[in-house]
Amino acid sequence: MWAILSIRVENKPGILFKVTHLFRSRNFNIDSISVGVMENPEFSKMTITTVGTEKQIAQIVKQLDKMIDTIEVKRLDENESVYKELALFKIKLSEASDSIEINKLADTYGAKVHNEQKDSLIVELTSTPDKIKTFEEVLKPFGILDSARTGVTAL
Repeated sequence: MWAILSIRVENKPGILFKVTHLFRSRNFNIDSISVGVMENPEFSKMTITTVGTEKQIAQIVKQLDKMIDTIEVKRLDENESVYKELALFKIKLSEASDSIEINKLADTYGAKVHNEQKDSLIVELTSTPDKIKTFEEVLKPFGILDSARTGVTAL
């Protein structure tokens, strides 16, 4: 089962290590993590996605909630939350028609094309992880030279 955790913590040095160490020590994997300072700079918000059984996820939520620097831990319902991720793909252009085809695909998926050069271009897509994965599969035949993903952020 996939879970999105929203964690408000005190913005102190070492808090990211403490949270990730808790996951590691309980043998949980973090699929993605994004962290940012909140409107009040004394606090940061972490959005972590992980996979586990209902019991395992409940356990990690309890453990996170017990941490001294943790203010609030919420498990977000993916049907009632907005969650997005940013992905960048550098795509190889082998033929002149590739650029036109990739631009059409980008329009279809709501992506933006940047930094178009004669042999490559960069495509930016902000969407859900499953839609990004689908878009990535569509781009693979052109040749993905490089990619970067931010991790999920959610409200």
